[in-house]
Amino acid sequence: MISPQSLTTAVAQPGLLSSDLDDLGVTFGPDGTTLRVWSAGASAVELVVFDDTDLDWITDTLPLVPVAGGVWSVTTHLLHRGARYGIRVDGPLGQGSTFNRGSLLIEPYSRGLITGGFADHRSVVIDGSFDWGGVGKPNVPMDRTVIYEGHLKGMSKRHPQVPPALHGTYAGLAHPAMLDHFLSVGVTSIELLPVHAFATEPRLLQHGLTNYWGYNSLNFFTPHAAYATAESRRHGPEAILREFKGMVKLLHDAGLEVILDVVYNHTAEEGLGGPRTSLRGIDNRSYYRQHEDGAYIDVTGCGNSVNTATDAAARMVLDSLRYWANDVQIDGFRFDLAATLGRDASHEFTSEHPLLRAIIDDPALAGVKKISEPWDVGMGGWQTGNFGDGWSEWNDRYRDRVRNFWLSDVDYARRASTAPVGIGGLATRLAGSSNTFSLERGPLASVNFITAHDGFTLRDLVSYDVKHNLGNGEHNRDGADTNRSFNHGAEGPTDDAGILATRRKAMRNLLGTLLLSAGIPMLTAGDEFGRSQRGNNNAYCHDSALTWLSWERAPWQLDLQAHVRHLIRLRRENPALRPIRFARLDERTPSASVMEWYDEHGETMSIDRWTNPSHRTLQYVAASTPEVEEFNRILLMVHGNEQPIEVTLPTIAGVKRFVSLWSSADETPVDDGREHLPGDAVPLAGTSMHLFRVE
Repeated sequence: MISPQSLTTAVAQPGLLSSDLDDLGVTFGPDGTTLRVWSAGASAVELVVFDDTDLDWITDTLPLVPVAGGVWSVTTHLLHRGARYGIRVDGPLGQGSTFNRGSLLIEPYSRGLITGGFADHRSVVIDGSFDWGGVGKPNVPMDRTVIYEGHLKGMSKRHPQVPPALHGTYAGLAHPAMLDHFLSVGVTSIELLPVHAFATEPRLLQHGLTNYWGYNSLNFFTPHAAYATAESRRHGPEAILREFKGMVKLLHDAGLEVILDVVYNHTAEEGLGGPRTSLRGIDNRSYYRQHEDGAYIDVTGCGNSVNTATDAAARMVLDSLRYWANDVQIDGFRFDLAATLGRDASHEFTSEHPLLRAIIDDPALAGVKKISEPWDVGMGGWQTGNFGDGWSEWNDRYRDRVRNFWLSDVDYARRASTAPVGIGGLATRLAGSSNTFSLERGPLASVNFITAHDGFTLRDLVSYDVKHNLGNGEHNRDGADTNRSFNHGAEGPTDDAGILATRRKAMRNLLGTLLLSAGIPMLTAGDEFGRSQRGNNNAYCHDSALTWLSWERAPWQLDLQAHVRHLIRLRRENPALRPIRFARLDERTPSASVMEWYDEHGETMSIDRWTNPSHRTLQYVAASTPEVEEFNRILLMVHGNEQPIEVTLPTIAGVKRFVSLWSSADETPVDDGREHLPGDAVPLAGTSMHLFRVE
């Protein structure tokens, strides 16, 4: 019989937290350096040590001995700081087993890595010491977080004020010119596309292309060396890690958080027949999801899927997170294809997966932001809204609804005289997506976004009806076909002043919706000034001017950036725009926003007005229920038809005036404090928004 105490212990201590799995990789001790490697199926594991300068010269080999729980271990003085090493693993043949004692493998917990070619790597022992100088994490509250998602290289590669030696590097991202830009826009948290060591797929190399985005992890504990300065690369992995930590320190000192986009769902070893660089040679059967016959279960679309139903694989992910969050002082993580991490031994997703729970419950990760991309490409892979407490999620429902309202619905209305749907769906998204996230999780479970690295840029979203991906070498077959975009009358570049003006207003509407919605907003780097990728909605393989940010600005781009700066400031100053909790009917909920909805006549919205596609106008009033900030109330007008309209401000008990704060109809942001009285008629341009403070 199982006692309640033992049941509690079993729940609180999943197998991935077993002490058998502690201290994997290299650790220093008084009797030498210990290397611990996990492989349940191996018959032999060998340490291979190389000369410090000649990476082909093997100087020593040592066998590892089996200890508890599938772990193999050796303690030696050969693994001194700076030592180059690898491992070889042998084991029985069988379905799903790919042991080969001739293969030199990356030790999975390597903190340093030297790459001599596509599949020619050496692990490096590093010290990792760093003087943080008392600089700590900014700890930006979730409700004040504004995420800025960008590519580490692409953001600084062409910046004229960043020295050429720092272009596209860790040090370059932390240059004062870059910090000034981030701070002037008002974002709080820089989310970097993958910076774990990664490799380019042979298929891309054959086409003269590269894996620019980096979603092809080679090792989960090592920063990508190519993003370091030439000087750091010359001095080796220790200097590369020091430059990375220096970047984090300078961003933190400026009050900016660093969030990493992490790819634990698959690796660069690809499908069977791909390179055997690490996990495949160590214990393929345990580290990758497979059928009984050894065929991979690919729920990522990348050839393999890491099997987090195995305790050792799940623990490797958890240990990697602990390392980056504590040793490297990272503030948060965005988990690529996170549904894969939550699949159990039957390959089905569960929000109570031991790894997902451990990530939330681990004291070593307390205060770290955890953001899931809540889907993968396997059966049952779309899980938006289904992650548990403590998680925030990329909200694709938000993205799609907002794009529909401002773009594809307007396109439809031009051809059919009326839009296909009313305004109710958009209102739900403005208010925090309570139909997607539970009352207990609240609006901060939603990471709102209009664009991301994957897809059209904001400018391309309003300039192209279809993707233009011929440069990717796949005959325009890659990339999403359904983009909910609208070119407003011309495909791509145009000199038509009317079309250009309409596109600019559409961008302001999309940005205004994003930055004035409840939830956590995420901007894509360059959208604040309207960058273009010439209609390519899948530019993952272009390391070129197509994907690097251009820092030359036309006047309209400066205006757009001023709007973003203005909107972020308004979000910061008006707590009613950033509730922490959902309001509950007939009770006061601290740090929630109580919402009221009015139509264009200033009357309470009727059911028909919510759903009627001919009436796509509303007035959204949100009043804060403060805990630590002053009471605040705003009114946001939203008009989703292209014909202008007059909107009557509602009469609300105790309200004396409405103070104008921002309008998407203005080419440059205007905050002149214009006051309006209840019952006043306010002209509203076609497809536009207008924000007021309610006093």
